[in-house]
Formats: sequence, C-alpha cells, structure tokens
Amino acid sequence: MSNNRRSLSGTVELNGLGLHTGADTTVELGPGKPGAGVVFSRADLPGAPSVIAIVDNVLEADRRTSIGTTEAPIETVEHVLAAVAAHGLDDISIAVDGPELPAMDGSAAPYFEALAEAGVNNVAGQPSEYRIHSPFTVCEGDARYIVAPGDSLRLTVTIESDHPLIGNQSGCFHITPKSFSSSLAAARTFGFESEANEIAARGLGRGVNTANVVVLSEDGVIDTELRWPDEFVRHKAVDLLGDLALLSGRFIGDVVARRPSHKGNVALVRAIRRTAGFKVPPVMGIQEILGVIPHRYPMLLVDRIVELEEGKRIVGIKNVTMNEPFFQGHFPEHPVMPGVLIIEAMGQVGGMLLMGSVEKPEDKVVYFMGINNVKFRRPVIPGDQLRFELDLLHFRGRNCQMRGIGYVDGERVAEAEMMARIIDK
Repeated sequence: MSNNRRSLSGTVELNGLGLHTGADTTVELGPGKPGAGVVFSRADLPGAPSVIAIVDNVLEADRRTSIGTTEAPIETVEHVLAAVAAHGLDDISIAVDGPELPAMDGSAAPYFEALAEAGVNNVAGQPSEYRIHSPFTVCEGDARYIVAPGDSLRLTVTIESDHPLIGNQSGCFHITPKSFSSSLAAARTFGFESEANEIAARGLGRGVNTANVVVLSEDGVIDTELRWPDEFVRHKAVDLLGDLALLSGRFIGDVVARRPSHKGNVALVRAIRRTAGFKVPPVMGIQEILGVIPHRYPMLLVDRIVELEEGKRIVGIKNVTMNEPFFQGHFPEHPVMPGVLIIEAMGQVGGMLLMGSVEKPEDKVVYFMGINNVKFRRPVIPGDQLRFELDLLHFRGRNCQMRGIGYVDGERVAEAEMMARIIDK
C-alpha cells in the first residue's frame, strides 16, 4: 500500500434502493480534501450536513452500520467503506441524496469497481496508520476478537449457524486491492426468511429483495445461486473491513474474529484506537499549541492534538517521561504522576477545544469554574503516553461543560467533568 495519502481522480455516481429504508438514492463518490478523511454528506438536506467516517460518529450498529445524527443519518455505510479501505483511500467525498447508501447487489463490488473507474491517485500528506505492539482481545455479545501485530492487514473470520448451507465457515483474507477484488468484493449480504417479520417490525429491511440479499429458506437460497459455497463468511469479512475503516486510518495487523457483528466490530475499532501505537499527522503540533494556550514550561502538559472536531470533540497526547519536573519531589523513589496534574493536562486539552470555538482566541483565556466526578483508575508512570479524549457537552454564551477521559494503552486511567468560562485577557 502507498505511503502517501490517496484520493480519487474523478467522480462517479451509483443509484439504487437502500436496504433498510427502501429509499431510492443516488450516491456520488469524488475526490476529498487532503487530510480530511472519508467525509459523507446528505445532499438532500439544507446545507448538506457532513460527517466524518470515524467510530465516534457511529449512530447505530444493529444489522448495519450508520453514522451521523438522528436529524441527518447515513445508513448502511459498511459496503462502500470496505471498498474505500480495499483501495487504500484516505480522503474521499461521499454525497448521498437520501438517508441510506444504495444496496446495489448486496455486495461491495459495485462500489469497488466504481472507485476504480473514478481513478485512484496520491495526494498531499501522510496517511494515518495504526499498529499494535502486543495481542489483546475484545468481546461484545457473542462476538469475539483477537488482535495481534502484523506487517499487513489480515482478517481471519469464523461464523457458525444451524443452517445447512452455513454450518461452520472460516476464511483467512490478506487484504490488498487485488485479493479483495477476487475473493471478497462480490460476497453479498444475507438474511433468513424466518427473520423477515421480526426485521420488518423494527422498521428495517424495507428495500430487501432477492436481487440485493441472499435470502435463506429453511434448506436453501431463494431466487439466486451462491457465488462461493462460503459466500457467507466472505461477506462477514467485508463487513468487518468496512467497519475497520471507522478507525479513520489504516490498520496494520491481524484480526481474528469469531461470530463478528457490527456492534462487535465497532467495539473492536474503539479498542484499537485506544490501544494501538499510531502514526498520525498531528492536527496541532507543539508550536501551534504554544500559539493558542498561555501555558509554558513546566506547566505546559500537552504535546500534540491528534483529533479536533470544532465545537464537539478533541483528542490530545501527553508523553510522560522521567524528566518531568514533578517527579523530583513527588514520590521520587516511586514516581507517579500527580492526579491533580493529570486533570490539569486534561483541562489544557479541553482548553484547546474551547479556543477553537471562539473568534480571536489570541485575545481570550480559559478559566475552569468547577470539576466534578473525578475518578482515578490506575497510576500514570514514566514511559506512559496519556491520551485525553474530551467531548463538549454544553456551550452557552461563554460557559461550557466538558467530559474528559484519559487512557494509557487503551486502559482508562482518569475521568472528570469540567466546567469552564472563556474571558477576555
């Protein structure tokens, strides 16, 4: 895979019924702004509201993966995201004129072929990349995952069913554009005739027909023939790849999945984001940080901002080293980062979020008014990398409320709710 960011050369359109909404929609796939990631938009709504394909924006993960908001949902994104991931695309615009992506034939092949037709090329910037250093497991309902280090992306998937055409199926897939095209892209989504009434009662499956879903009766399939005997597990691998694209970066490693589901896949992505070592071009480096907040040595406790969604969310990094000045006097024989400084670092990351939400931030300063529900889960020691994730809960006038969580190696170490006020210098 290319070490450059990749986008499209041109645009291409597809049209069809949405699998669950039954809406007849058209989707346009086109070049994205370098560094912006995979951005969906609702072309049918005023202002064409957009959303980045990232796990934090997942709205629903029951029988499909949906992102966005309740006012502007974008349903069933996993097939197009699988095609995007297989092509190694980093920056792409996906505009749909309705609430759901077209199902096409129920596989990712139409999307994969359309992207190839539009043309893939390199663009400016360095791709975001996630790697893990040691194996870990994730469990969500019946879904079980093992994640292990690797030099490329490999998916090993196992599913189980009492249906005679499924039984126990397993497959191991090394993901490249060529292998995806030949082994996975054409594998179609499937469902059971016996579940039709239950699915309909939940308001889903309104666009299902035997042209876009492999429908299984008690002992066979209806109005179609399987493309592979193990088409079912192949499609589960497609869904897994599409959901992994919600990392908003390339994952390098091995994933072993047993009975994967969309809910399980989303839990997996969250775990990878909080556990993996990552090579992500910072949204803001130390020079940009120094230009926004007034803190200086030894009280500057933010090294990088790696994610920033203005007015909503921020993720910042603090690398804890033995050279921190507080270690000289705080338990010097057993160095532990003081809890009050963990919260201070979290607050500084939150301050960066607030400063990005106001005009002329150089003329403003953030004062914290209250800190509630503080919890410390485990010590932070030299060599740890603190990852702070903060969400803006309320922002009225100059007062705001945020919730922050600190992680080390994917494990929660601290959390707090903060109230702050922006004032003029």
